[in-house]
Amino acid sequence: MNRPIHVALIGYGFAGRVFHAPIIQNVPGLRLVTVASSKPEKVKSDWPDLWVSESIEEVINHSELDLVVIATPNATHFDLARRALQAGKHVVVDKPFTILASEARALASLAAERGKVLSVYQNRRWDGDFLTLRKLVLQGVLGEVVYLESHFDRYRPEVQNRWRDQAGPGSGLWYDLGPHLADQALELFGMPQAVYADIAQQRYQAQAPDYFHVLLRYPRLRVVLHASALVPGGSPRFVVHGTEASFASRGLDGQEALLKQGLRPGQEGWSPALSEGWLYRPDQAAEPVPMEPGDYRRFYEGVRDAIRQEGPNPVPPEQAVRLMEVLEAAIESANEHREIPLGVNG
Repeated sequence: MNRPIHVALIGYGFAGRVFHAPIIQNVPGLRLVTVASSKPEKVKSDWPDLWVSESIEEVINHSELDLVVIATPNATHFDLARRALQAGKHVVVDKPFTILASEARALASLAAERGKVLSVYQNRRWDGDFLTLRKLVLQGVLGEVVYLESHFDRYRPEVQNRWRDQAGPGSGLWYDLGPHLADQALELFGMPQAVYADIAQQRYQAQAPDYFHVLLRYPRLRVVLHASALVPGGSPRFVVHGTEASFASRGLDGQEALLKQGLRPGQEGWSPALSEGWLYRPDQAAEPVPMEPGDYRRFYEGVRDAIRQEGPNPVPPEQAVRLMEVLEAAIESANEHREIPLGVNG
């Protein structure tokens, strides 16, 4: 493919506006051609040169488009991805991939049958703090990791009038932040033996889960995934203990904050703040850890290369399926108040 890959973005809410459009437009070899949105004036104010359509069907079936990116409410992901694959398009789906693991497996099969790239936007694999942690683990700096605590806490006491906070399939914090935290754990350690989850509504007038505390059990390792909307003072992002050292980090990758401000990668002023990290060794003072720079463009660079058959899919369907199996098992665990085995790792 000599020309740029022509991209259609479906959905221009928070995810489409902040995490997809500005990243796509700043990856060489990709060209955002159109956005399908029910609010075309909003798109035009940000991207006056784009073709904007209110018809998803028109966009999915357009012959000049190569890649369809789905950034719509979670409950619509399966149907839209299925329709785009059937129309012969490569597809990126914002997390969570689907609502059910069975839907994830069906899409993976369809993509393989049609010979199309299907990927899931797990952008927080390219957060600087996670890249730093991954480097420490792979280099063996911590020894054997026996405990990891991954927090994504916020203070949002008021329930917003948006679909993520309303009752319904795919809403709530576990489907919002859970895919990030669980995906990072699976990237580092693979599938756990079992999952135990506590998922709750804690805010006044909450209609969807706004708290989760999930334990992933491995043979020796224990991974805790935690998020809450009622944490005024914040908490460490990562706390990791190994047989030789511990690592802790605080603060979030600065890319999201700049994207919310309307800045785009490579523009003047694009300098994301780095998290702070420390390494703790026995009987030694804490050492500051140089943090890796994050870069969400690397996901779409990987998608570009996969479409061109020049590199691997950055988040292949089989990884997306296993993540959905963990997310689904956690919901089953919370509903039944018991540990759910996953039948792996012995």
